[in-house]
Amino acid sequence: MNGNEITPGQAMQDVFEEFRIDGAVNKVVFRDFNLWYGENHVLKDISVEIKSNIITSIMGPSGCGKSTFLRAIDRMNDIIPECRTSGQVFIDEDNVYAEDVDVYELRKRVGMVFQKPNPFPQSVYDNVAYGVRIHGMANGRELDEAVERSLRMAALWDEVSDRLDESALTLSGGQQQRLCIARALAVEPEILLMDEPCSALDPIATAKIETLMRSLQEKYTVVLVTHNLQQAARVSDMTAFMYIGEVVEFGRTKDLFENPEKELTENYITGKFG
Repeated sequence: MNGNEITPGQAMQDVFEEFRIDGAVNKVVFRDFNLWYGENHVLKDISVEIKSNIITSIMGPSGCGKSTFLRAIDRMNDIIPECRTSGQVFIDEDNVYAEDVDVYELRKRVGMVFQKPNPFPQSVYDNVAYGVRIHGMANGRELDEAVERSLRMAALWDEVSDRLDESALTLSGGQQQRLCIARALAVEPEILLMDEPCSALDPIATAKIETLMRSLQEKYTVVLVTHNLQQAARVSDMTAFMYIGEVVEFGRTKDLFENPEKELTENYITGKFG
């Protein structure tokens, strides 16, 4: 077999990837969305459709608005003084910026994992149980089951099942990040936002998080901000390239990396700037 031939397994994988994207429905839709911090116009006329149950990567140089884009989905930018917006962001058919939106309920639908692991200075168990308790979703045996289920989904249960009463701060960096993922999953969100979740991790821990992301997309819509172009290429189905507050190009990850439509995108992925 020469280097250009495609194995049957690869061909089936390509078919699966095509079906997964083509058969997916819109989960998060930006329509002419703008965001300002005071006079600083951070997001400019964003119109993007993020499909359900796939991984969508947002990439671009530092300061281009990637994290602000991500936080616009669960309205975490609202806590920043002088933040104002125009346009719309929909989850399913609900405009999350409508005046009657309950932001508390919105953030039950959208979990978030940050760049650096941020476990609470509590036990492993209490970290995962925190959101479930706050929202009154379970107690007693049901709470125990929710904690175990979430840790299993985060591929962490086998490593901590005998350490649930220990401080979460005793875990390794990679374990702490998976614990934060379990904490986000415990409240049963529909969407998982991940803001450079591997930037502080070593390659082994990064590989575990990437494998975990792939498994989670069967149940969740995952939106990933990353500086790592190789990571975007490895794990995501769709990719958006942002530059100075604008989405320059958005499409299938394979197409964007192998045949970008915009010269600016090509310059970025070939390392001419970044």
